[in-house]
Amino acid sequence: MLSVQQLACERGRKRLFSDLNFEVQSGQCLQVHGANGAGKTSLLRIVCGLAESVQGQVCWRGADTRLDPGAFRAELVYLGHAPGLKDELSAAENLDYQSRIDGCALSPQHIAAALQRVGLGRQQHLPVRRFSQGQKRRAALARLIARPARLWVLDEPLAALDQAAQQLVSELVADHLQAGGLALVTSHQPLGVASMELRLGA
Repeated sequence: MLSVQQLACERGRKRLFSDLNFEVQSGQCLQVHGANGAGKTSLLRIVCGLAESVQGQVCWRGADTRLDPGAFRAELVYLGHAPGLKDELSAAENLDYQSRIDGCALSPQHIAAALQRVGLGRQQHLPVRRFSQGQKRRAALARLIARPARLWVLDEPLAALDQAAQQLVSELVADHLQAGGLALVTSHQPLGVASMELRLGA
């Protein structure tokens, strides 16, 4: 369902990778490995349409994602290495704001349930600026629960999380795959689910 064909990426004058090809089908997770600077985050951003490749194409359901980027974005959730939250808003307000940008407004009950699942039920109305890094990561993870999407693109989803939260991420990804979803993930730590592997810079 997701395929990358002959992809190449440059940053500055440095070629990070060339002739990259892979395919991810329903129920599969592809975990991307590589040293810092190998292009893992760049690859994820290219797949999501947030960065340009110098050659090649990304296809979703057999069509180049550049033909209808809006339709493609409606079927994916991207969680970057940074939580991507507005510090002046509460966790609940951030989730509401993000869902509206994604085009799927959520009820207050849905938002509360998602934040409860990630362990922020009691903190959902606090400004995010008062959160620890781990709590901010948990708040970002609530999007995976609240927003329906077929493709999850996750950049270091286990970073800054305690063991319980890491286990939660593993459970969320496993449930997503079991339901027929797809995942493209970078992580320096074991994800805890069966995954295909891609190594950059090898």
